[in-house]
Amino acid sequence: MNIYAVIMAGGTGTRLWPLSTKEKPKQTHRLIGNYTLFQEAVQRIEPFTGYDNLFVVAGSHHMPELRRQEPNIPKTNFIVEPAGRGTAPCIGLATAHLAKTDPDSVMVVLTADHHIGDVEGFRKALKAAVETAFKGHLVTLGIKPTEPSTGYGYIEHGALLDNINGNKILRVNSFREKPDKETAVEMVESGNYSWNSGMFIWKVDRILEEFRKLIPVLHKQLLVIKAAIGSPKYWEILEESWTHVPQETIDYGVMEKADDVAVVPVDIEWSDLGSWSSVMKLLPSDKNGNVVRGQHISIDTHGSLIMGGDRMIATIGLRNLIIVDTDKALLICDKSQDQKVRDLVKKLLNACA
Repeated sequence: MNIYAVIMAGGTGTRLWPLSTKEKPKQTHRLIGNYTLFQEAVQRIEPFTGYDNLFVVAGSHHMPELRRQEPNIPKTNFIVEPAGRGTAPCIGLATAHLAKTDPDSVMVVLTADHHIGDVEGFRKALKAAVETAFKGHLVTLGIKPTEPSTGYGYIEHGALLDNINGNKILRVNSFREKPDKETAVEMVESGNYSWNSGMFIWKVDRILEEFRKLIPVLHKQLLVIKAAIGSPKYWEILEESWTHVPQETIDYGVMEKADDVAVVPVDIEWSDLGSWSSVMKLLPSDKNGNVVRGQHISIDTHGSLIMGGDRMIATIGLRNLIIVDTDKALLICDKSQDQKVRDLVKKLLNACA
């Protein structure tokens, strides 16, 4: 039985604005090391699947840059999504392509914009997850919480299903939406919850059946798309089908409602890099607690992220700020307020509309 990986590489580029934009979202940037987040995602999974079994789903405007960054992935493995409709249609489109040629295979769904520090631990857990998926389970990787975060969904652990090479396989009792602070503290202290990582592993025919049962409108269009793959009218049929596809997440549309769902809890130094402060945690700081990229000179500046380019950034008497300077825009915000960057971008877009 073959294993395929699907990397979701689209996005609107709002949370790490102004460096990340709709045209060039965060996965196409070098944020942590010498490679972009997309390249790191490919490097993590390629030894597991090889390039030929590695697929990428994104919008057409992202494809040239993604192909440039990873030329070893076959051009035909880049699947263009006509428009963003949420993770369920994105995954469904990739499922249709795999079902056309290898419906008995296992599909590993990953994101292009997350950081994983413990790559070997990730691969070990993924191997256990694939073995579990072979048995027919829907599987997800759950992240061991490091704090009572209100920014993530949570997975409630159930009974032990298996133990594969030191990785516990647990039944999922429930998926919980982003909690308030008090509830998050209770969840983390109980030790019975993981963060929802957004990484999934399942057999192609199993997830296609879940679409049929739980999102029948999407399933109907996926069958139309599947039949058109390889034909001269594929793109025309895809675009027409996509107008009927519902906006839906895989979590709400499938995982929260499906039976026989398993979780592999992992502690792999994971971050979704959902804010500038989360990026800051992963970068080295100077003696004043500042993280600096670009040219910076300061007096009495502490605990701040200063990210720029060729232009000198000079600061005096600052505490706990995020400063990101690009050719198009300058962001200055209190570090405790950086979750509102997405709201700021929406306000900016509305003002320019």
